[in-house]
Amino acid sequence: QVQLVESGGGLVQAGDSLTLSCAASGRRINQYSMGWFRQAPGKERESVAAVRWAGDRTWYSESVQGRFIISRDNAKSTLYLQMNSLKPEDTAVYYCVADLYYSGLDEHYDYWGQGTQVTVSS
Repeated sequence: QVQLVESGGGLVQAGDSLTLSCAASGRRINQYSMGWFRQAPGKERESVAAVRWAGDRTWYSESVQGRFIISRDNAKSTLYLQMNSLKPEDTAVYYCVADLYYSGLDEHYDYWGQGTQVTVSS
């Protein structure tokens, strides 16, 4: 069983930076591709970024391309999302995801964390 625990969310101002972390645990966890999704109030859940298990391939949604950076430290079994130049429209609950067979921006991930709230004030 895979467990994902997000942390690092909070309240920031527009233009600030924030880094989210996702502590992952489970058998073979470092062989899982991982990613981040988000859901704002009243909106559909959307993909943010993803990284292949080896860290050699990343994907970003158009809305965060050039501002967010996804990375992983397999020695620590931890996924990160560095968010720069934050905008009010980035306000959402951010979810960490993992899957052994799929990697990319579609919602094909088997495992989801509980989420962490990010609020960006204008």
